[in-house]
Amino acid sequence: MDTGALTIKRIDHVMITVPEGMQPQARTFYKDILELEEIPGEHPRGAMWFSIGDIELHVRQEPASLPSDRHSAFEVESLDAAKAFLQGKNVAITYSSEIDGRQRCFFRDPFGNRFELLEHLSV
Repeated sequence: MDTGALTIKRIDHVMITVPEGMQPQARTFYKDILELEEIPGEHPRGAMWFSIGDIELHVRQEPASLPSDRHSAFEVESLDAAKAFLQGKNVAITYSSEIDGRQRCFFRDPFGNRFELLEHLSV
């Protein structure tokens, strides 16, 4: 039965921005450092698209702005392994308040975009 309610099944994609003129550095960070697979094609407004599991990360150039706490959160298999991977690539990790049932950390890309990685703890 259709109740007219909004039903969200999963994250399809996340779109972030980088300052104008920084697309080559963004490609290096996401493709070479984080080792994401780039999705080829002519994407809207010259965006770059990358695969992250079964969702997509869309990266588009826009005028520069101050870093904010806006972020996307991604569940990972092992938070310890994810942190070790990032630290091995010299990516700084930060922490925030604790959440019951989850471990989490944050990192920023070179353009100030903030990302959360989390692992659900078994009960």
